Amino acid sequence: MRHSRIRHSGWRVASTTLVLVAIALIGVLASSGLAGAATPTEINGSGSSWAYGAVGQWVSDVASEGVQVSYTPDGDAQGRQDFANKVSDFAVSSEGFQGVENGVADNSGGRPYAYLPIASGGTSFTYQIKLDGVQVENLRLSGETLTKIFTNQITNWDDPEITKDNNGVALPSLPIVPVVQSEGSGSTYQVTGYFATEFPSVWNPFAGSPGATEYFPRQGNQIAQNGSDAVMNYVSSTAGNGSIGYVEYHYPIEANYPVVKVLNSAGYFTLPTQYNVAVALEAAQINMDPTSPNYLLQNLDNVYTDPDPRTYPLSSYVYMIEPTGTSQSDPKETDGSRQALADFAYYAICQGQKEIGAEGYSALPVNLVEAAFGQIQKIQQADSNVDLTNLNITTCNNPTFVLGQPNTNYLAQIAPMPPACDQQGAGPCSAGVTPTGLGPTPTSTSGGPGAGSASSIGSATAAAGAGGKAAGAAGAAGAAGAASGTGAGAGAGSGSSSGAGASANSGLGSGKIVPAVLPLDSAASWLDRIAPWAAVALLAVFAVPVVVGLRRSRRRKGAT
Repeated sequence: MRHSRIRHSGWRVASTTLVLVAIALIGVLASSGLAGAATPTEINGSGSSWAYGAVGQWVSDVASEGVQVSYTPDGDAQGRQDFANKVSDFAVSSEGFQGVENGVADNSGGRPYAYLPIASGGTSFTYQIKLDGVQVENLRLSGETLTKIFTNQITNWDDPEITKDNNGVALPSLPIVPVVQSEGSGSTYQVTGYFATEFPSVWNPFAGSPGATEYFPRQGNQIAQNGSDAVMNYVSSTAGNGSIGYVEYHYPIEANYPVVKVLNSAGYFTLPTQYNVAVALEAAQINMDPTSPNYLLQNLDNVYTDPDPRTYPLSSYVYMIEPTGTSQSDPKETDGSRQALADFAYYAICQGQKEIGAEGYSALPVNLVEAAFGQIQKIQQADSNVDLTNLNITTCNNPTFVLGQPNTNYLAQIAPMPPACDQQGAGPCSAGVTPTGLGPTPTSTSGGPGAGSASSIGSATAAAGAGGKAAGAAGAAGAAGAASGTGAGAGAGSGSSSGAGASANSGLGSGKIVPAVLPLDSAASWLDRIAPWAAVALLAVFAVPVVVGLRRSRRRKGAT
């Protein structure tokens, strides 16, 4: 009898021990997929000055999280060249590799890469026109008038065509000094793409060739400055009276300087606010072929002609060019640099989006964020030590997202209608209260902006922003008074992606939605995937002998 009790007690102890061992082993298996996660090391990038207002903010933000990034805004063309020469870890550009640009080869030099959308915004036309020391703050110009100014066909601010754009209000007799960017500039590419597409009979004879270019074909009294910051500094300087230049909207906001309200296809003169840019880019055509080297690049032809009265016609996206090669094909990159790239890119397209509206940019819609997740995942596919555990759309905190409404761009949905005095043939509106023309940053909706659910995002295929196109009339009063305007940036998408893909806010199409929670790379996470099966097997291995032993013990006890 005593012998049986000892045996029974022994089996109980053994079973408890074995279960604890199984739990411990399961824990090891479940966590081992992250054991190879790399520690971020410092990375550097270069390229677009157009995007510097946003990128510079993100660089500052992630430093507090242990990700060290340096960025040089030396122009899109130089950024792509630095990337090709393996001088930088990433580039930022409004356009993709051109093949040949300005007579120089423009390709990745064999370095594997992917385009990752990081922000949108408008290329604005900032100006200085002072009469008796008082700055004009409500200038309106059509696209044709702007094209003629930058091709030296309109040379004085009292020109009849400028007077017509301002509904008969004449400006003083003052020579116009166009200020262009001297480097290979994305801002130049956006402006010349708009001119060449919409007003080819004016632009092409001046440029000598059709299409967009990053290098402005400077002629006559045009002033060239290196970079957006230098253009803004010249226009706002004491020597800048009569000048007009093109920069991303961020720069006039930062300088508290006015920009042109540009005439859109609906007959309204509009500003490049985050809302107007969001509405305009609903018409952008995005290359959605994942096998294309131009995957996710933009074509903006339909943006220029969008009939929605809230659009700013020169609205566009900007991209990070990220390295996707392995250690063999891209030895510059290490585990640590790839981890830093993934962390920085994730911050940029998620948490970083909520703060760029006030900086003169507009946040990405959910479908492009999802597509960008897929591009970040390529970094892990090249290096299994990169950890993407936190890459999750449901915690993205992007101000365009609406809970449970994956096809809605919240900024476009609440975009106000322009005031009646900004319609062609009316006004012009008097100078507004705020020189930037920005509306309030959205904080809530009926469903609440923020992360959409994984299930709803995963099934998104309908045209995004459809509700946004129909909404906004009730917000007309919100736009009244914003007359000291700032123009918005546009740009031609890469010619190679022309006509490809779906609307920028149209969802990625059946079978092309990136999962809301990305799967880990196969090389990195095989233990994570087999952990549940291993757990079952371990429990079976340990539990079966325990159960059999207990039954035998009970039989012996009954026999005694």
